[in-house]
Amino acid sequence: MENKIVQITQGHIQGISANGIVSWKGIPYAKPPVGEWRFQAPQPPEGWEGVREAFAFGPICPQAKPDEMFSFGAEAPVMSEDCLYLNVWAPEQIEHPLPVMVWIHGGAFMAGSSNIPLYDGTQMALRGDCVIVTINYRLGPLGFLHLSPLGEGFDSNPGLSDQVLALEWVQRNIAAFGGDPDNVTVFGESAGSMSIASLLAMPAAKGLFHRAAMQSGGAQSLPAIQAESIAAAYLRRLGVDGGNLEKLKAFPAEMLLSAAAGLQTENEEFPAMPFQPVVEPATLPIEPLQAISEGNAANIALIIGTNREEGAMFFRDESQRLEPDELARTLRAITGLDDVENWIGQYPADIEGQAALMTDLYFWRSALKLAEAQSAHAPVWMYRFDWSLPGHPFFGKAAHAAEIPFVFGNLVLLPRMGVRVEPSMQNLADAMRGAWQSFAVTGDPSTALLPWAAYDTDERTTMIFGTAILPEHDPEREKRETLFGGES
Repeated sequence: MENKIVQITQGHIQGISANGIVSWKGIPYAKPPVGEWRFQAPQPPEGWEGVREAFAFGPICPQAKPDEMFSFGAEAPVMSEDCLYLNVWAPEQIEHPLPVMVWIHGGAFMAGSSNIPLYDGTQMALRGDCVIVTINYRLGPLGFLHLSPLGEGFDSNPGLSDQVLALEWVQRNIAAFGGDPDNVTVFGESAGSMSIASLLAMPAAKGLFHRAAMQSGGAQSLPAIQAESIAAAYLRRLGVDGGNLEKLKAFPAEMLLSAAAGLQTENEEFPAMPFQPVVEPATLPIEPLQAISEGNAANIALIIGTNREEGAMFFRDESQRLEPDELARTLRAITGLDDVENWIGQYPADIEGQAALMTDLYFWRSALKLAEAQSAHAPVWMYRFDWSLPGHPFFGKAAHAAEIPFVFGNLVLLPRMGVRVEPSMQNLADAMRGAWQSFAVTGDPSTALLPWAAYDTDERTTMIFGTAILPEHDPEREKRETLFGGES
């Protein structure tokens, strides 16, 4: 194990070199968003004298207790509003500038971080000959409370602005790590994928990345009028009005989180994710799907897909089954659709049917719409992840997030979840990681072992990643046509 020092715009930084890879962790890409900078767009980072050690992850954004499912026994991370850090993995030996892949984590815009072991970039950097970056960004009310109508000192979508500033940091600094700033791919899952939909639409993000891979998340945003209603209810819970706005900059973070948790007790029907990107003039002036349809992300090639049983992550046992009225309210809240009762009638009323409804109506439908929107302006490749391990408490179905260890090539972690890694699983991981990294290199996920045709509305070619890996033309066409009335 050796240390490696590089110089970036802020100063010298020291990483750790081991097993063919150098990692630099906990690099600040912005000034700490605390005090007067709370609820504002991020500011460029300050520099330092001497050499800064980058041996450990930085703090994560304040959130409810982090999900332990994928912690793999790691020590609970430190939470702090001073959370705008990123991490870099690169091969030790670099002969020419390498493609860069920037990961944006999920967590419903309320949770998650770049510190999760599944997101370790070692395997992707080593086996794919690329530079991997993972980032934190502000979450919940700190990142997505719509406050710009309050005036100077308050911005909306600071969590998205964090992501933009991280990508600007990559443009300025990634060459020092061996990366090519002219070949940057963003990839993300769930809220990370939804963030990418917003980045594709944001004027401030234009030119900062060149390709995108979206896993289990389509265009997702709130209209300003709805976000204003949420913000007003939130401020009422804190006892804040126009005469004491300064309190917002002084409350403990724990109080802000508590007020966010209590929003669902309000009489108003708020969306299932009350904190998410907001359509507003300064940052996200056009709803993402509309902007993408209009060519705002022209020439940015795209991979997009879903898992076969996304909803199984959220509907796991009979105790979670919703009564019909509650199910309708939930579906309206997460999809924004009014005619959900018509859809509900096409599925069994049991827990399996409700999980399938969420899979199809929320995840698959959104992915299809975004794929169609972008395919008119750039090449798009569609996939579906089908692999499962019957009987396992999580991987028993191809649930939400189940593809992540395969994309990152981090199957070595799965025995800690009671999974025995079989050769077929390693083949699947190699195929997915290889496709994502071929895409990062060339803009096409096809490899010598896995030709992959682009998606169009005639063939609708979809790569199925399961025990078998093969393309299908318009999978489940009858369901798609029934559900989408031929619109997708």
